[in-house]
Amino acid sequence: MFYMDSKSQFTVDIIAKVIDGRMSINSAATLLSKSRRTIERYLNRYRKEGIQFVIHGNKGRAPVNKIPESLKKEVQNLIQTKYYDFNLQHLSELLAKNEGLSIKRETLRSWAHDIHHVKRAKRRRSRVRKYRERMESAGLMLQMDGSPHRWFGDERSCLIAIVDDATSDIHAEFFPSETTEGCMKVMRAYIEKRGVFKTLYVDRAGIFGGPKRSNFSQMQRACEELGIEIIFANSPQGKGRIERSFDTFQDRLVPELRLNKVTDMASANRYLQEEFIPNYWARNVMVEPKSVRSAFKRLPDDLDLNTICVQKEYRKIRRDHTFSFDNKMYVIDSPVRYSIVNQQVEIRCQFDGTFSAYFGHRRLDITELAEPRKCSEYGKEVQRKIEALELVEQLGSISKAARILGCSRQSLYTYQKIMAEEGPIGLKRINKPLKRSKNRIPEHAEDKIIELTLLNPHATLMQLMKELKQHDIIVSIGTIKNIWKEEKLNTRELRIKKSQSMNIDV
Repeated sequence: MFYMDSKSQFTVDIIAKVIDGRMSINSAATLLSKSRRTIERYLNRYRKEGIQFVIHGNKGRAPVNKIPESLKKEVQNLIQTKYYDFNLQHLSELLAKNEGLSIKRETLRSWAHDIHHVKRAKRRRSRVRKYRERMESAGLMLQMDGSPHRWFGDERSCLIAIVDDATSDIHAEFFPSETTEGCMKVMRAYIEKRGVFKTLYVDRAGIFGGPKRSNFSQMQRACEELGIEIIFANSPQGKGRIERSFDTFQDRLVPELRLNKVTDMASANRYLQEEFIPNYWARNVMVEPKSVRSAFKRLPDDLDLNTICVQKEYRKIRRDHTFSFDNKMYVIDSPVRYSIVNQQVEIRCQFDGTFSAYFGHRRLDITELAEPRKCSEYGKEVQRKIEALELVEQLGSISKAARILGCSRQSLYTYQKIMAEEGPIGLKRINKPLKRSKNRIPEHAEDKIIELTLLNPHATLMQLMKELKQHDIIVSIGTIKNIWKEEKLNTRELRIKKSQSMNIDV
């Protein structure tokens, strides 16, 4: 027994009429939209097989090119366990490269949909914007930005990149955050590789001299010395080249770093520079410029990147040829023919923490002045406490220092804590021993508040007040707030952190 659809039933009825002589072959061919030869073949099969002639010979047979079910299960298992954060095109490439499985993207898409595991792109409704053509020549305009993201490991880091608008040639590095140091290092590396470019297209961040730092910016100063013009974008879409590159990096680079077990910044930078950019970006993303003529220029001989890509600050020279920097005093040892009092000395700070002083492009020899400590600045009592803390550092033991000084260990602990938090000024405020206020609640009540807070760090002030009433402790919300502030428990995150550090189940 078999079932026929309406089309098959109609074909059988027409062929039966031709067999009975009630319809011609030409009329049947017209009604069935078949050729005469096909109708004749239907008649021959009808006489031999009956109405079963309408069933196609391949019905019920597996296609010759059908992919085995075991392969499908294997690939789906790889998607769920190993390649769960790759997009379909990237997944297809890696299956062919790492697993030796050549599977088309659409086949992968259907298999991924079967297990409800498809990485989708974020789609947001946006404004209609005018398309801007690429620059004609390489080096006419470069775009620069940073992208904070959890690129590798458990900590967030920032990828700072610079990309050519004409060719999409890119250089990028990982840094802990988007800083002037990182931007200068990326720009310097690109200039050393390609040359000095014409314009830099950036957002309005303070690093590049935006509204927050419009008076002075190290990046803006360095670009002016190199002859590079900074252009500020009015929207992220304006510098779409660099924004879309970050989408590609987050989509492809993050899972590749995870797959290669990269968890530190040095290894991530090495993989980015030696593997990802040469093997993928240069082959698949970079394009040829419209114009063969390049806008890059060789760095002039009179310019040195070591003196440009640094942080520069200026200090005024005093009457005794000294200046202050970083809370220290320095004297100029270089011989000078004329007095340079009230002139500006240029401080060039390297990113490794060292610095040098220049006057009129001439490096100055300087010496740090070790000024004697003033005993009367904070008073003799504070000076005595500072000397006590120095004795603790020399001996390496608070107990030994307490025996020598004839004071309690708790006093030395208190001095250390206040010195670390407030400095010598804080030591000045504790000349007299602290006394407990008469209006303060009893100590056992404070201990109970802290105990209940750590047992339930998620509790609100009202919930804690109700719980304290069950222990016959009646306090106000302000009192609980003050105790939390003294014990550094005034936020939920601090309460949870301290509760976990004390091994209390939250």
